[in-house]
Amino acid sequence: MSLKTLSTYLLKAKSSQNHVSRLFSLHKLSDEHLMLQKTCKDFVEAELKPIAAQLDKEHKFPAEQIKKMGELGLLSINVDEKWGGAGQDMLSTAVAVEEIARGCGGSGTIVSVHNCLYVNLLNRCGTDKQKEQFLKPFTSGTLGCFALSEPDAGSDVGGMSTTAVLDGDNYILNGTKSWVTSGTEGKAAIVFATIDKSLKHRGITGFIIPMPTAGLSLGKLEDKLGIRASPTCNLILEDVKVPKENLLGRPGEGFKIAMQQLDKARVGIAAQALGIAQAALEVAVAYAGQRKAFGQPINQLQAVKLRLADMALKLESARLLVWRAAALCDQPERSTKGSSMAKLAASEAATFVSHSAIQILGGMGYVSDMPAERHYRDARITEIYAGINDIQRLLIGDLIVKEYE
Repeated sequence: MSLKTLSTYLLKAKSSQNHVSRLFSLHKLSDEHLMLQKTCKDFVEAELKPIAAQLDKEHKFPAEQIKKMGELGLLSINVDEKWGGAGQDMLSTAVAVEEIARGCGGSGTIVSVHNCLYVNLLNRCGTDKQKEQFLKPFTSGTLGCFALSEPDAGSDVGGMSTTAVLDGDNYILNGTKSWVTSGTEGKAAIVFATIDKSLKHRGITGFIIPMPTAGLSLGKLEDKLGIRASPTCNLILEDVKVPKENLLGRPGEGFKIAMQQLDKARVGIAAQALGIAQAALEVAVAYAGQRKAFGQPINQLQAVKLRLADMALKLESARLLVWRAAALCDQPERSTKGSSMAKLAASEAATFVSHSAIQILGGMGYVSDMPAERHYRDARITEIYAGINDIQRLLIGDLIVKEYE
């Protein structure tokens, strides 16, 4: 079933608080969200789960599966129908990404980044001409990239060194962007550069660059600990000419645009973490029901039951935070605190649950014949990208202090 045929999922409330309260008074997903969840789950069971280990082992990009997900509407979840999208809410993205990541962490990354950091950003900030060229063709299987980080500018975005110099009707970009998801597969990139280093954050500006383009080259593929189905590389810009019409927003608005978009990206990453944690829990529960020790399945041992209880508690608690953050993302106000809390809780839950799964499996958890070690490796990145968890705690702390001033 194509997601584009589904009706609007959530009732529109008059305020953010009413919207969130209504969502959680139901204590479950709506029928439409459950239909979406089942669509994704069926796809994952048939198309991703059987090949996830191979994709991981061979660092293989799931080209055929990404194309099929594009046909299902999973690469344009929050894009307006006018531009070829499914026109759905952020909770839909969270539900879909969780299910995809449950089958393959790397595929979850690809879908999350494309939705949250490329097409949704263009849908939100692009001009009609930009949407016609760089959004509409990217809703059904063609991927886009988001390039903010640099080798020496990660959490400190103001330290960005990639420059954009105005030359007539074009900007000339020079620099290196790092950790670009789908960099080898993308057909366009949203690249951030500074038009004046002395302005720091206020000089950062966003540009849309088609790929390939003269002067833009790709660095080597990173050999990563996990999410290996998702290709990651540097983008190297040497006198790349970008027309002024490809400027995203106004000059100097790039930092604001990027930070607002990262609120949504953190929900996508949190959902990815949920999927990895759910997969790890399922492996642990299945193994504990089959493995026998002391004359009984180990799921009858108190130590194993207590560990499973803690795993489920952290996972389901984090899921509620993610759903709440997703609902807040659809409101006019910034959702930074909710998104950071969701990303922090879900990523730490993923690490805890996948670690605990290996403990339950014992030696079998440490070998690649079982998926537990892959889930553990995939989980680790969720505490790092889109703002390392130390930064999330600082953001949350700052916002709490301001609330009580």
